[in-house]
Amino acid sequence: MLLLALVAQPASALGASELAVVINTADPLSVAIGDYYAQARHIDSANVVRVRFDPRRDELPAGEFTELKAAIERRLNSRVQAYALTWARPYRVGCMSITSAFAFGFDSRFCASGCRATERSHYFNAFTARPYDDLHLRPAMSIAATSLRNARALIDRGVAADGAAPQGTAYLLSGDDTARNVRVAEYPLAVAVAHYRDIRVELIDGAALHDRSDVLFYFLGAVTVPNLSSNRFVPGAIADHLTSYGGMLTDSPQMSSLRWLEAGATGSYGTVVEPCNMPAKFPDVAIAMARYLGGETLIEAYWKSVAMPGQGLFVGEPLAAPFRVATRVTAGS
Repeated sequence: MLLLALVAQPASALGASELAVVINTADPLSVAIGDYYAQARHIDSANVVRVRFDPRRDELPAGEFTELKAAIERRLNSRVQAYALTWARPYRVGCMSITSAFAFGFDSRFCASGCRATERSHYFNAFTARPYDDLHLRPAMSIAATSLRNARALIDRGVAADGAAPQGTAYLLSGDDTARNVRVAEYPLAVAVAHYRDIRVELIDGAALHDRSDVLFYFLGAVTVPNLSSNRFVPGAIADHLTSYGGMLTDSPQMSSLRWLEAGATGSYGTVVEPCNMPAKFPDVAIAMARYLGGETLIEAYWKSVAMPGQGLFVGEPLAAPFRVATRVTAGS
């Protein structure tokens, strides 16, 4: 029954008309990313919101963020269901990630220090394509990069993925990092999902992949992941490593989630404050795969796979949908 629930087809998925692109005009890179993305995804100008705040910080104070979010919401039309943020910094609002703060508003119930549970997301594994209408939240994803070249490559991969049904492999790794390998328990159901969707899957007892040419999913637990550049990620690929500070994009003492995007992945995830190794605070491998393979967009599939996302940052190209039949557009056209 659980497998059947996971692989059920979504009624529909988010489209460009339901996404708001938020640009920080004080950050030239944010402006360039936002403009390129709006063109690539044919986002209506009414859905492009330009605001201004100091980008030279990793963290926005909660009060300043609350005013900023309220100003953005006043300019949104009623169709908007999700946000695309166009910066890597700031990535945090107090004790929350900035993507979760945009979704829920700043709310200390979604915060924790160490091994404590947080408020759960009503969007977790939900069968809805209209999260704002149905749940009164707008999931957010950051089109994060430290250069326009990297951002454009990320966006182009997402657009190229649409409806492509790529032939790739799901790589599920486990190694000797016991504390970070807690998602191994999710792998048997993930394997069943992959087989149901006719996707190749490899279970690997090792610390990292190298020299693979068909990476569609890549999940593991590790402080850092070597040999990333030796692999080729197919357009639309999802990859993340369970560790404490992957979401600290620009100053992490561990491996930043940006390294996945720079290596060729289209989406990744990391936490911005210490989460402990609680699986509920990280993507559930089976749910993320099932939702994505079932035709949902990246932002939907990834968000729905995290039960407690308050401390977690979602990065990538939000509308990438490799397994949905859709009209293809050319990035930059």
